Amino acid sequence: MRSSVPLLFAAGLVTGLTAALTVPGQAQEPKSATGAPQPGSPTAEAPVPGSETRIAVLYRPVPAPSSYDAEADPEDLGVAGARMAVKDNNTTGRFTKQTFALDEVALEEGRKPVEAAKALADKGVRFFVLALPAAEVLAVSDALKDTGAVVLNAGAPDDRLRGADCRANLFHVLPSRAMQTDALAQYLTLMRWRKVFLIVGPTERDKAYADAMRNSARKFGLKITAEKPWTFGPLAKARGDTPTRAEAMVFTRGLDYDMAVVADEEGDWGDYVPFRTVDPRPVAGTQGLIATTWHPTLETWGAAQAQNRFRRLAGRLMRPLDYQVWAAVRTVGEAATQTRSTDPAVLAAHLVKPEFSLPAYKGVSLTYRPWDRQLRQPIIVVQPKAMVSVAPEQGFIHQRTPLDTLGADEPETACKLR
Repeated sequence: MRSSVPLLFAAGLVTGLTAALTVPGQAQEPKSATGAPQPGSPTAEAPVPGSETRIAVLYRPVPAPSSYDAEADPEDLGVAGARMAVKDNNTTGRFTKQTFALDEVALEEGRKPVEAAKALADKGVRFFVLALPAAEVLAVSDALKDTGAVVLNAGAPDDRLRGADCRANLFHVLPSRAMQTDALAQYLTLMRWRKVFLIVGPTERDKAYADAMRNSARKFGLKITAEKPWTFGPLAKARGDTPTRAEAMVFTRGLDYDMAVVADEEGDWGDYVPFRTVDPRPVAGTQGLIATTWHPTLETWGAAQAQNRFRRLAGRLMRPLDYQVWAAVRTVGEAATQTRSTDPAVLAAHLVKPEFSLPAYKGVSLTYRPWDRQLRQPIIVVQPKAMVSVAPEQGFIHQRTPLDTLGADEPETACKLR
């Protein structure tokens, strides 16, 4: 029997949805911003001295754009979030006499993350934040298994890492693809837009997103009335008009659907689809209306302060990967202050206990699922210039927490931790 029971009682606007997620009297601000430990935590009782805790961030440098691109990824994407988080950790750490330091490892072309991680582990580093693809995340976690290191995945949404390829030492900060598409499917259900036209790109990542969307459609009672592969190339990056564009404009002719969902994780063509369909229909998925962890328009629950602090630190807006790496580094800091320990075995065990919580500008404190090491969290549904909604939507209920209506629930998981 499925333990997720997505019963939709009533539609509501964003204000009603966010209110449903907020626990009365709960702080909406990470304690690092104020420097105070969480009420009731061990650190509130008596500070104890501790040694410096080093946290390594492994990432691949962002390549320079081949031509002018107003939305090109910044060079410090992800690592800027780590820098803000380690400052937050040290602010909180003053109460426990703990200090935190960052090892930033930019993996240049040809450098293998396993080699870099092992070299750091040999120097005593036991906490690793990875902004890397799934295969490399898995390789690093396996390579570090015998060292007792804790690995936090901040960049790979692949469902298999939370399923058949899960690992006991691997924690996932960003939502899985299933959580992202579940968030989108909940909103479509809320709006009664039940007929979906799924457009799938050519890459493996595109196909994985499409698989997640199909599963979400079944889970929440949506109907995929049409599905087509995208065969027109990277039109979103093309300059000028071409006959191919004219062919793409009739791509949606004769179809019956409420919402077109694009699966284009590479960002090659998905932005071309909105406003070019034959019938006037909205577009969602990897472009258009998206489900994500962070967005510049998120200002509630103290997020505006985080946005401003990040802008002062990095000189730019915070992006989802920045937030995910920030949350990963803050996970280590919060666990260390809550347990008054820097032992990775103690911290790893604490992360999956009900006592652990991560204040993270989401209206509720976040926790890790013990069965697959996934961070539970609200997911914001946004369009490019505004926040539209927050998942889990009002009316989707679960016997444990509404957050477990997003992604694989415990009876559904294929994870067998090892």
